[in-house]
Amino acid sequence: MADSIFPGEQPDRLEEECGVFGVYAPGEDVARLTCYGLQALQHRGQESAGIAVGDGSTVIEAKDLGLVTQVFDEATLAGLGEGVVAIGHVRYSTSGGKASWEAAQPHISAIDDTLIALAHNGTLVNTNHLRAQLIDEGEHLRAGTDSEVAAKAIGHLTRQTHHLREGIRYAMENLEGAYAMVLASPEALYAFRDPHGIRPLCIGQLPEGRGWVVSSETCGLDIVGAEYVRDVEPGEMVRFTAEGMVSEQAVPPRPRASCIFEYVYFARPDSVLDGQSVYQARRAMGRILAEEAPVEADLVLGVPDSGVPAALGYSEASGVPFTDGIVKNRYVGRTFIQPTQAMRQLGIRLKLNPLPSVISGKRLVVIDDSIVRGNTSKKLVQMLRDAGAAEVHLRIVSPEVLWPCFYGIDTDTREQLIAANMTLEEMNDWIGSDSLAFISLDGLRASLADAGHDGFCTACFTGDYPVPIPDDVAKKSFLTRKDFEAVYAGEVS
Repeated sequence: MADSIFPGEQPDRLEEECGVFGVYAPGEDVARLTCYGLQALQHRGQESAGIAVGDGSTVIEAKDLGLVTQVFDEATLAGLGEGVVAIGHVRYSTSGGKASWEAAQPHISAIDDTLIALAHNGTLVNTNHLRAQLIDEGEHLRAGTDSEVAAKAIGHLTRQTHHLREGIRYAMENLEGAYAMVLASPEALYAFRDPHGIRPLCIGQLPEGRGWVVSSETCGLDIVGAEYVRDVEPGEMVRFTAEGMVSEQAVPPRPRASCIFEYVYFARPDSVLDGQSVYQARRAMGRILAEEAPVEADLVLGVPDSGVPAALGYSEASGVPFTDGIVKNRYVGRTFIQPTQAMRQLGIRLKLNPLPSVISGKRLVVIDDSIVRGNTSKKLVQMLRDAGAAEVHLRIVSPEVLWPCFYGIDTDTREQLIAANMTLEEMNDWIGSDSLAFISLDGLRASLADAGHDGFCTACFTGDYPVPIPDDVAKKSFLTRKDFEAVYAGEVS
């Protein structure tokens, strides 16, 4: 069989769309605080970065393609001036298409003579409908992103109600999908979240009451010294001004559906989501997986970085020693320096390298967070065998990814997902591992016992979508490779 079962050089990870950060702190260097916050959230998106600052009278923005440290230097931060409020964004493109300056955020929009800036984590499923509606009502849209649609909807409704708070509330009633958003006006910070709470968003306070901070993850609060206060609740809108923090339930909450993959892979291990330590959750996943899928082995290895806490848990529960048998090159990230074809063929070795002196002749249990398209797992297994491993047993701390995500992750169709197109035995044979096992969905849920709720979105495992997917999107996206072959053969319409 060919080296890859999927066309193109698509990423073999579930890629998170973005991270958002906001601060309201008169008298503080809000642009610099936001820059620090974005560096803490860099793992959530590495294609572009942007910061918008409100100084009481207007909003100024700087954004570009690249990592936070590539986009913002001292001169760029100084150019943003002194302000009372700032928001920031790091992006990985999904619904907005390829990386481009126009799609970078925050998105600036005008409401008559007032500028606002909006940053969005997630994906709206009714973007096409809202865009057509706004155009019919005289709005001009250019960027082609759902973030622009949200900003234009807020502006349009604010003109009708004459209050930004009302414009946001009415917009939230019309937005469908996943959104954790921060918005800056010249003098205020707003934070709001979809009624299912699909994407995370938390609130912190700077020391001595100097200001407020909003972040996709608590690691963004930690880096600026803010104390965690609470999460933004599903359907809630929070406003930060000189009068302090004011909250309202803008839209009624719906059944809770927080993305369960945040705990598996997206979030940093030092973050806390809904009261659940991500690190401890991953360690628990490993312990549960050891009970569900034991195997005789000499060593347990974790694929850096997200697989390491789970590997420690697997080792604890199984008694098989843990070792650092794979070294990660932390200076190879998502950059805009394109490797040569010869370098691309090295594939996974650009980021990971095994230690033959540790693993040669050993039977290995290798813990990873997920298998999406399977190409990375196949190369990883071969790399470990080349380094002398006697056996390679893959253990995955998420269930099989069988369905695409429409809420901010870059899986477009079932055709791309190996588990939707192969049996477990076929996957194991194709990848080349000695055995392959996934944690059960019940086991994954059990690892999140400390979360403040039990409502998680598991659509990528079950196909049970908390927000209905429009038919024109679902018809193509739900087809497997066999379905496509049947279509091409004229067997189905």
